Amino acid sequence: MKKTVSILTLSVVLFACGGDKEKTVEEVIASSNLTEIRAKKEAISALHTSYEQQLELLNAKITTLDTNKKIVLVSSFSAKEEVFNHYLELQGNVSTNNLVVIMPEVPGILTSVFVKEGQQVSKGQQLAKIDDAGMAPQLAQMKIQAELAKTTFERQQRLWEQKIGSEMQFLQARSNYEAQEKAVKQVEEQIAKTEVIAPFSGTIDEVITEQGNMVSPGMNQLFRIINLNEMHIETAVPERHIATVTKGKNVEVEIPVLGKKIQAKVVQVGSFINPANRTFKVEIPISNESKMIKPNLTAKIRINDYTNEKALLIPQSIISENANGDEYLYIIEKKVKNVGVAKRIIIKTGQTEGDLIEVLSGIKNGAEVILEGSRSIKDGQEVKVITQK
Repeated sequence: MKKTVSILTLSVVLFACGGDKEKTVEEVIASSNLTEIRAKKEAISALHTSYEQQLELLNAKITTLDTNKKIVLVSSFSAKEEVFNHYLELQGNVSTNNLVVIMPEVPGILTSVFVKEGQQVSKGQQLAKIDDAGMAPQLAQMKIQAELAKTTFERQQRLWEQKIGSEMQFLQARSNYEAQEKAVKQVEEQIAKTEVIAPFSGTIDEVITEQGNMVSPGMNQLFRIINLNEMHIETAVPERHIATVTKGKNVEVEIPVLGKKIQAKVVQVGSFINPANRTFKVEIPISNESKMIKPNLTAKIRINDYTNEKALLIPQSIISENANGDEYLYIIEKKVKNVGVAKRIIIKTGQTEGDLIEVLSGIKNGAEVILEGSRSIKDGQEVKVITQK
């Protein structure tokens, strides 16, 4: 075959050049002889075809004789079912329902302050006293009048029961007594407002107004009281997660400033979607035994919004995509010892967590998936596994 091709090539060259010394391509082009140029092109094409045929013959023979032919080296791992938890990562703020700025309910001079900053107080404990503007003596006089009205009423009631006196006298006495009692109660309530009382047990975080100052309702702040025992995280969750972020979901809370991590649960899910940012509110209680967690600290939270008890997880880096947008990977079949055949598998993926992605369909539990080397192989190609995880 080789001899036949060589003779044919030589004949073409001799025919093209008329038996003279073979001209170079540059010389033929310079001659501007169309016939000679075409002849030169045909001669070179014949040589090219000859070399291709010879290379094919050589490669075929090498494949037959070479017992150590080159095989693509890969690593693999066995896809196994495992529990997969997906987390929604958000940022929240530490808050407490027991944080109150106490303000006066009546105007007057703050005559006494009974606590100092950092002091622990109990619910109902008196914190301060506001001048009652002379209401105490007034109350004493009103109580005397109320006692007189009561005595008069009781006397008229006994007479009326004995059918003595008129009904009008009885009704007037009762009305006067009730009016006096109501007046006494109103003044007592006003005087009670001059005593500043702790609404819950906690710590006096700040004494805002000092003793001797004039205070008025809605104008002056007296104390800031806080209880650090009952803390919680508040965060805004995008509305698309409303079906997966529900009451009872597990949450991982991290407070970076303190280097503290806490396991918690969602206890309250808002029923209102904020139209401004399309989010709903979630509340997560946290323990604070050390009292180191303070209101308004920033917290990182990870809410477990999805769990698959039998998930097949693979690295995202081994997934490729074809022209149709389908995702695929390679598995190993027909494996003998460490040598097998690579097979391309179209897969469907789900949630991701870090570098891993969940495979919903395409591969089965126990499938041997090609890890390293997957980018340099083709479907049906023979591969050798050098590492299996």
